[in-house]
Amino acid sequence: MFDALKEKNKIVEFIRNYFKEHNLGGVVIGISGGKDSGVVAGLFTEALGKENVLGVTLPCHSKEIDRSDAKLVSDYYGFEMINLDITNTYDSFKEQINNLGSFTEEELKNSDINIKPRLRMTSLYYLAALYSALKNKTYVVAGTGNKCEIYVGYFTKGGDGVSDINVLADLTVSEVIKIGEVLNVPKEVLYKTPSDGLSGMSDEEKLGVKYSDIEKVINNEPLDENIKEKIERLHKNSLHKFNIPTYKKCD
Repeated sequence: MFDALKEKNKIVEFIRNYFKEHNLGGVVIGISGGKDSGVVAGLFTEALGKENVLGVTLPCHSKEIDRSDAKLVSDYYGFEMINLDITNTYDSFKEQINNLGSFTEEELKNSDINIKPRLRMTSLYYLAALYSALKNKTYVVAGTGNKCEIYVGYFTKGGDGVSDINVLADLTVSEVIKIGEVLNVPKEVLYKTPSDGLSGMSDEEKLGVKYSDIEKVINNEPLDENIKEKIERLHKNSLHKFNIPTYKKCD
């Protein structure tokens, strides 16, 4: 039986111990307006204090409601949040790509989706370095990926798959929600349909499978064989994201 309160307290202790051990001072979190970043914000605010948490919204041709939902989180927990609109940066990048040749929308689709989280992560690390200088203490970037997303490789290599610390990586979607309930994450955020805020589709639409079914595979619970096979195929096809092959010379 998952004890959300107990697990929340253990995560908070984990964060405090890690920051003390490595002499860290603050954290930068990309606040998307979804449950994962909302829960991460709640955990770090409790662990470090709101004065050591910086939330960042990074719209890029995004829906205004995502920024509004992100503000619900920062307002509730009281940490500083800044808005860094990267739409023009993205558009400038796309303009340069278009100068390389003529490409169809279908050919560009996957590249366009993945460059956005990469631009966002670049922005978060820039701000972490800036705030480290401004506050005279080291800021790091928090990841927000949960166990279900990670299992099927639902993250961008060099984008949202990059972070300095991730406290949700071993928690399934249902466990994240339960911890969010303990933390009183605003309901509009906690129970919002998961989406990347970039592609115009929900996570489950993009993946073609439900998070509840991914969780069943992780927990080795009964599941339709066709669905299980699809999830395992997603898992297998994403393994390259976790390991960088390194050539080693022979003596």
